[in-house]
Order: sequence, then C-alpha cells, then structure tokens
Amino acid sequence: MKKLTQSMEDYIEAIYVISLTSKVIRVKEIAKFLNVKTPSVVDAVGKLTQRGLVIHEKYGYLELTDKGCELAKEVNDKHEKVYKFFNEVLGVSDSISKKDACNIEHYISKEAMDRMIKFIKFVDTCPEGYPEWLKNFNYYAKHGKRPAVCHKRSVSK
Repeated sequence: MKKLTQSMEDYIEAIYVISLTSKVIRVKEIAKFLNVKTPSVVDAVGKLTQRGLVIHEKYGYLELTDKGCELAKEVNDKHEKVYKFFNEVLGVSDSISKKDACNIEHYISKEAMDRMIKFIKFVDTCPEGYPEWLKNFNYYAKHGKRPAVCHKRSVSK
C-alpha cells in the first residue's frame, strides 16, 4: 500500500485516539479533535475508506478496520515515543513536546526512531536511576550554565 500523507496519518491517528475513550466516533468529533472543518474530515475519511482503513456509513459512525487500527497504532506509538523523548528526557515543555512530536512522527527514519526508543529504555531501566549526566544537562538547559558538580570535575582533572 502507498504510504499515507502526513494529513491522512493525522486523521487515522485521531480516529484511533478518540476510539480509546469513546465507543462511537463521528465526523464532528474528529473535526473538533484536529481543529479542522467537517468537510475536510469527510474528504479524508472518504480517502481512508477507499484504502480499506476505515469503515464509515454515510452520516453514521466511523470505525477503523483491522488494517487501519494496526497502522493507527504504529503512528500513535511513534508519536508517544517522540513526545516522551522530548518531554521526559530533554525536558522540553509539554505543549512544545506535543506539537513537535506530531510533526516529527511523520518524517523520522526507522533507524533514528529505533535508536531513540533504545535510549529511552536505557534511561528508564538504568539501575542507578535517572542518570546524573542527564540531570546536569537539564540543569544546563534551564539555567544556561553548568551545575557546580560539573565545575568540580573539570577542575580536578
């Protein structure tokens, strides 16, 4: 199957995310979720239906097909992992992390994504806890200067 555009990935991800908390999904919910007009949603849903990713009865409810659900989960999973990297590892604000994750999820290579996932797992499972060097980096990012502990190390060498 031909790769979906960024916009189509956003629509299928929106349907998936809405389906996690709502039993029925309507065009108006997707429009509200993505902050777009309903005719845009109707057009996108038509394209997703043609590709066999969505089932939609005219003026009725929507649901993802098995193939659509699998693809939507992949897109959402990338989004969540990129968000987590920016927000929890790099300390980027919540709103910027969400926005950037939404943009980057569509373009990041498999190699970079796999490496990011390994890095997050490494940090999450570090037996010593949150790495000291990462705490120092976050201090540096916030204050524009190295923490005192870094100065002590560089002087003693």
